[in-house]
Amino acid sequence: MADIVDHVTAEDEGGRIARTLLFPYLNHAANMYGVGYATAADIDAGMRFGCGYPIGPLALIDALGAKTVVDGLNEQFATTGDPLHRPDPKLVEIADSGASFTGDAADGTPVPEVRRPVSKVGVVGTGTMASGIAQVFAQAGYDVVYVGRSQEKLDGVVGYVTKNLDRSVAKGKLDADAKDTILGRLTGATEREALADVDLVVEAIAEDLDIKLELFRDLDRICKPGAILATTTSSLSIAACAEATSRPADVIGMHFFNPAPVMKLVEVVTTDATAADVDETVRALCLATGKHPVSCGDRAGFIVNALLFPYLNDAITLQESGAASMEQIDTAMKGTKLPMGPFELLDVVGNDVSLAIQETLVGEFGHEGWQPAASLKQVVAEGRLGRKTGAGFHTY
Repeated sequence: MADIVDHVTAEDEGGRIARTLLFPYLNHAANMYGVGYATAADIDAGMRFGCGYPIGPLALIDALGAKTVVDGLNEQFATTGDPLHRPDPKLVEIADSGASFTGDAADGTPVPEVRRPVSKVGVVGTGTMASGIAQVFAQAGYDVVYVGRSQEKLDGVVGYVTKNLDRSVAKGKLDADAKDTILGRLTGATEREALADVDLVVEAIAEDLDIKLELFRDLDRICKPGAILATTTSSLSIAACAEATSRPADVIGMHFFNPAPVMKLVEVVTTDATAADVDETVRALCLATGKHPVSCGDRAGFIVNALLFPYLNDAITLQESGAASMEQIDTAMKGTKLPMGPFELLDVVGNDVSLAIQETLVGEFGHEGWQPAASLKQVVAEGRLGRKTGAGFHTY
């Protein structure tokens, strides 16, 4: 912890870059907490488990000292005039009072319990995310019915799970009998009617609202009363999916992170209509499958993407200004113990994905300072999408 604080506060190039990029990110996290969108514990856990960060943003504010962050933001605001750089009222309150964001992190919240019994899970989709989610539930002891458009797609799910389990067997983490048992819990189907008796459906199909709405209308017709209908969307309206059904109380977001068998975080996203027992059951299921649930409301970006992508966009803007090179920025941010520099991460995520998320955030929040950086739009227009195309901000 001390080495991170020392790096951020250092009066050298790395410290200057770190402060320029971290302080607006910390300000946004303070606002997220201040408006009651999510708890301090969930905001910090989101960034630790969703991004592999060594410390959550609110804990980092406490470590740096809220006054240090307020003073740094005031300096930025004086230079940029960007409202996003004006210290958030909650951050100022914490600084003035000498309190902390994380003092109440262990707030005695009871461990969630399964309020709607779940023994059979449905998964709609056959891509990497859907396959990973099917594995997560089967590995945790649940019978899983997964639905795809063809036998070839269904076979792909089995192949994906088998490959992962074989890797675990080779590492001695699983034996052959356990592998066979897990695979035996998977049942593929090409018709959605196979979901008629499942207790929970998790959809992981294309990020297209019209396609999801059609699916939720169909699930409403097919699934039994009381079944929980969950979407893995990372950017679309869960309320819209809920409104496509006659049972909006049963609809919830379960935003898994990729790859689902490895990543611990699940953002559990409720709408105004989501029933309390559905929310609690889903959080309990996350724990039962070895995941860490964080709770938040139905708005673009949820916790992780809403905090991560403006920071990545700011890094591009800083490079465009000529104040620092990509290499200097990546090196400076890795000095704060982040697993990757921002340009490295952009290329891993995919610059097209990053651009789409940033545009969604601007549409939701309207912050002019979040407009996608020109260089981000340029690399996407040129087809330099990152590692998946062999070139992005870096060349691979």
